[in-house]
Amino acid sequence: MAEKNENSIRPKWAYSTNVYEVNLRQYTPEGTFNAFAKHLPRLKDMGVQVLWFMPITPISEKDRHGTLGSYYAIKNYKETNPEYGTIYDFKKLVNQAHELKLKVIVDFVANHTGNDHHWLTDHPEFYVPGENGEALHPHGWSDVSQLNYDNREVWRNMIDVLKFWIKECDIDGYRCDMAHLVLLDFWIEAKKKVSKLKANLFWLAECEEPEYHQVFDVSYTWRWMHATEEFYHHKMNLQSLITVLYKSVTEFPCDALRLYFTSNHDENSWNGTEYEKYGEAAQLFAVFSCTWDGIPLVYSGQELPNKKRLKFFEKDEIDWNGNIELHTFYKTLLTLRSNNKSLRGGDPHVLTQIISHPDDHRVFAYLRKRRSDQVLTILNCYGEGLNFQVKNVVGVFRNVFGGDDIDFGKTNEVYLNAWGYLVFERIAMLS
Repeated sequence: MAEKNENSIRPKWAYSTNVYEVNLRQYTPEGTFNAFAKHLPRLKDMGVQVLWFMPITPISEKDRHGTLGSYYAIKNYKETNPEYGTIYDFKKLVNQAHELKLKVIVDFVANHTGNDHHWLTDHPEFYVPGENGEALHPHGWSDVSQLNYDNREVWRNMIDVLKFWIKECDIDGYRCDMAHLVLLDFWIEAKKKVSKLKANLFWLAECEEPEYHQVFDVSYTWRWMHATEEFYHHKMNLQSLITVLYKSVTEFPCDALRLYFTSNHDENSWNGTEYEKYGEAAQLFAVFSCTWDGIPLVYSGQELPNKKRLKFFEKDEIDWNGNIELHTFYKTLLTLRSNNKSLRGGDPHVLTQIISHPDDHRVFAYLRKRRSDQVLTILNCYGEGLNFQVKNVVGVFRNVFGGDDIDFGKTNEVYLNAWGYLVFERIAMLS
């Protein structure tokens, strides 16, 4: 297991939180901070706690892909994209979110800049040299140039950027793009210095390297996400899928928070919507993401549900048709997770007990417990309805999605629809 940094202080609220990714360009016809602000009360009601904004900075024009370019080709780290509004508009949005007790984090792109960032002219030594005297375009990304972290001046300037958004806009943390491409030592120093400005910052890494938990509160679960798609398309069985999950738990520090999701901006645009990937199992894996040991991520429009791929380099807005079908679905799960301490992520006092049989090829069921709090989740990972016997569970439980309470001292059998799910919260012990 990776070492946990003794100086890394996690916000107390992080254990029970969730993250909602905001694709500002596509969220409204206007695509602005002010237009998005109108959605804040709805998201608050849905149970959202952390708003993650994809990069809000200006997008480079040189070598731009498509009409509008990639959010991740940064032209200037200390300005907002004029398409979205001014820094004042963003400050106002952050204040509105804070009034609703919502946290705000922004994307920080540390590995590279766009190809017309002023550093390329003013400080070419800030970049890794490539061919023909130009800066290196990493990983075939022709619209960006790779920063050189062997140069300590790069460290100083990037830490200054991190400080800027906290001082100017009072944000609550960062989602760090491709964090593993940047030296761990940089992140250690950056967090140490930036945290002096504001306590209890939230650090989310797009990364699946255990050692990066020396700095970051939360890391991605790419392997699990890809494995669930392979499972649904019959490329692996349930036991193999659970083996992937087991590795994602045991290879990381016991108190590491992992981010579980069925979609995000990359997945939706490049690999398909959750309905392309998971079909009838889309909601089942969303239930898993909200009830397993970690933090759930919801992407813009999943609550509709949005069933189209959003174009990455063009305007392609979400169709908010007034009928947000899954609002209550997500509200139920996110509220349960916030209120029931047995669903806290990264809490060593929470026991997660697998109650399905290891040889069961169809059902994955688990009970999470913290003192008197308990939540039972049963997932039918199979395309036909079935009965399932709940063993080694006692007490009276409430079906969080409605229906009668169940006293597992009197009955232990439940029925699940094809790709169905049941989530129970214990409300009483047996007398």
